[in-house]
Amino acid sequence: MTNMVTSMPNERLRLVAPDPETLVSSAPPSLAGTEDVPHGPLRPREVARVPRINIQAFYESADFAATLESAASDRLMSGAAATIHAGGIAAAIELYKQVPTPNLVLIETMSATQDFLAELDTLAEVCDAGTRLMVVGHVNDITIYRELIGRGVSEYVLAPVEPIQLVAAISGIYRDTTAAKVGKVYAFIGAKGGVGSSTVAHNVSWTIGRRLKSGVAIIDMDLPFGTAGLNFNLDTGQGVSDALQDASRLDQVLFDRLLTSCGDHLSLLAAPAVLDRTFDLDPGALGALLNVAQSSVPFTVLDMPHLWTTWSKDLLLTVDEVVITATPDLASLRNAKNLVAFLKQTRPNDPPPKLILNQIGVPKRPEIKIQDFAKAVQLEPTACIRFEPQLFGNAANKGQMVAEIAGKAAASKGFAELAGTLTGRLESKRGRGATGLGTLLQKLTRK
Repeated sequence: MTNMVTSMPNERLRLVAPDPETLVSSAPPSLAGTEDVPHGPLRPREVARVPRINIQAFYESADFAATLESAASDRLMSGAAATIHAGGIAAAIELYKQVPTPNLVLIETMSATQDFLAELDTLAEVCDAGTRLMVVGHVNDITIYRELIGRGVSEYVLAPVEPIQLVAAISGIYRDTTAAKVGKVYAFIGAKGGVGSSTVAHNVSWTIGRRLKSGVAIIDMDLPFGTAGLNFNLDTGQGVSDALQDASRLDQVLFDRLLTSCGDHLSLLAAPAVLDRTFDLDPGALGALLNVAQSSVPFTVLDMPHLWTTWSKDLLLTVDEVVITATPDLASLRNAKNLVAFLKQTRPNDPPPKLILNQIGVPKRPEIKIQDFAKAVQLEPTACIRFEPQLFGNAANKGQMVAEIAGKAAASKGFAELAGTLTGRLESKRGRGATGLGTLLQKLTRK
C-alpha cells in the first residue's frame, strides 16, 4: 500500500495516512461496508513488538482506562514509555500548550463528530511535526473513518477494544520501523536444576536449523556454568559476555562475529563458563542483545539457567514463548505450577507456556502420573520424553545431538515435532509411521 504524508492545519502535525483509494480495504472489518469479513482473535505471535516510543493516552471512559493499563503492561509494549491521562482531546490540547508532544498521541472520544473534528483542528495547532495520532471512537461509520484518515489520523479503532487489539493497532502504525525485527525468541527454562532443559533447548534448536533449514541462534544465558559449547563439542570464546560488555557497540556485524557456527543454519553465542568474576547482567544490555538477535536470525533460543533474578524474570516476560521443562516429581510439580501461574498472570495476552515432561520412566523411581501433573499445573504437556540414559549419555559425551546418534529414535522424532510446534513449520518430508509426541503421550498415559 502506498502511503502519503498528510498535514493537518498549520502544517505542524504531520501524520502518515493511507492512500484514499485504499481506505475501504484498509478499514477495520466493522467499518468496511456491509460485507462480512472473517476475522478471529489476534495471536500475540502475529503482532510485532512496539518500538521504543513515547505514548500519551487520554481516556474518557473507565472501560478504556482499564484497557490502556492492561495494554501498557503487555510484553509487546515493554520498549515503549506510556503515560495515561484522564480526559479526552480537551485535556490533550491543554497539556500540549505547555509541553512537547510525544511520538504517539492516543485519544478516546465520545463527542459528536463535528465537535471532535473542530477539536482535532485545535489539537493540530499545538502538536509538533512528526507526532502520530490514534483515535478510539464509539461510532461505527465508514464516513467518519474516511474523514479522520483524510485529516492525517494514523488509525481509528472502534470501541470496545481488547488490550491485544490496541497493541496490534499501535504496532501497525509503526510497522515500517519494526519490519526488520521479525525474529522470534524462545526461552527454555527448567522447573528445577537437572531436569534437562538445556538438552531440550539444544536438540530443538538443532532440529530447527538442520531439519527445518531455518536460521537459529542459541544464546547460553548460564554465563558461569553453561554447557552449550560442550554439548556441541565446540571451543568457544566469551560469546555472551563480549556481547553484553558494551551493548552500545552491539550491531548485526558484531553479533555475527561473536557467533560460533554449529553447522548449517545453527549458531551459538556461548557462555564463558568461568568463575573468575560474577555476572550481574544489565536488563538494558540484554534488551539490546535481543533486538539485534531478532534482526539477525528468524529464531533465537535462550538457554536459561535455573535462577530467579531481575534480568531472568524480565526475559521471561519479554520473549515470544516460554518452554518449561520438568520431571514427574513433587519439586518439579510445585515449581512448574508456580511458573505457569506467574506467566499466565503477567502475560495475559499471550498463549500459555509450553510444558515438557522429561525423563519419564526412570526405573524404580516413583513418579507423578502425567494426567495428575497436568491437572495440578492446569496445563497439558506439549511433549513427554522417555528416560533413555544410554542414548542421551552417548550424545552428550560425543558432543552431538540425539538425532545425530539415532535419527529414528522416538526422542528425535519428538524434538522434530516440538520444533515444528514452536515455529509453526513442519519438515518437508516425514516418514510414514513416525511416532510423534502426541502418540508417545498416549502410550505413557495408558501405562
